[in-house]
Parts: sequence; C-alpha cells; structure tokens
Amino acid sequence: MQRSSVHGERVAMAEFRGDWLDELLPMWRASFEAGVGVKDPHPLSEQREFFLSKVLPHNAVRVAVLDSALVGFIAASPESVAQLYVRVGFQRAGIGSKLLQWAKARSAGSLWLFTFERNRGACSFYERNGFVAVARGFEPMWQLSDVKYQWSASTPANEL
Repeated sequence: MQRSSVHGERVAMAEFRGDWLDELLPMWRASFEAGVGVKDPHPLSEQREFFLSKVLPHNAVRVAVLDSALVGFIAASPESVAQLYVRVGFQRAGIGSKLLQWAKARSAGSLWLFTFERNRGACSFYERNGFVAVARGFEPMWQLSDVKYQWSASTPANEL
C-alpha cells in the first residue's frame, strides 16, 4: 500500500475490495450531495447496482483508507476519470490529489472527466491539478450544467 500524510495521520491507498462497498456507497452519496448541493433521490440499492454494473467493470478503482475507515475513492480508466470522491470533512487534505496522481500515472498521457458546474470545489480542485475546461454542457438526468475537463501530461504548466 502507498501511504501519504493527512493532518499528521497516515492514509493508505489500496485497490478496491468488495467488502468496502457498504462503506463506499454512503460516503460517495454524502460527498456528492455536499459538493453538488442536491439530494440524491435514488435508493442506495440503485447506486449499488450502478457501481457494480457500470463503474466497476469499466474502471480500475482505488480507495483511500485512514484508520480502517474509507475516506475516498477514484474510478478511472486509462482515458478518463469516472468518479472521484473524498469523504465530507476530509477534503483539502491531499487525499483527492493522491488519488488523481494515481490515475494520471496509469493514463496514456491524458485524461478527461465531467463535473457539475455548480460544484465549485471540484472545479477548482481539477483546475489546481492541471485540468482545463474544454466543453460545457447539460446533464439531463440531474438537470444540471456540467463541465468537461481535460488533462494532458504534455501540456506545460505555464500553458494551463
């Protein structure tokens, strides 16, 4: 396991294991709701099915664990980041950056992702981590404006 310091404590980064799913789902839900400012109306059983049928088969999933508690996760392919969430109260502690570094390292040299425009914390986070807004759109299920971000390892930092 890879370790990084968070507020003087140790965070372990590890591959997702199925026994973390019951902790991952409510953490993901709470982080989404706090960041986007909407209540998710879907039952957790639907979110579980979405994770198992859509997220997990198409992405590698890495988790961040602190004192045996899940504090974040990322689901990414070599081309894109499908999900990146950090537990409410643990943002701005380096966890998301470490998860994103992992995705960048296993990418083909570029990544894209979407986030909701109203999630200013996520937009700022991605911009601080070298992503550039390349398109704006509208996500019909949530009825919210979104932003497509792109990162490239070949883009010099002064061009970002």
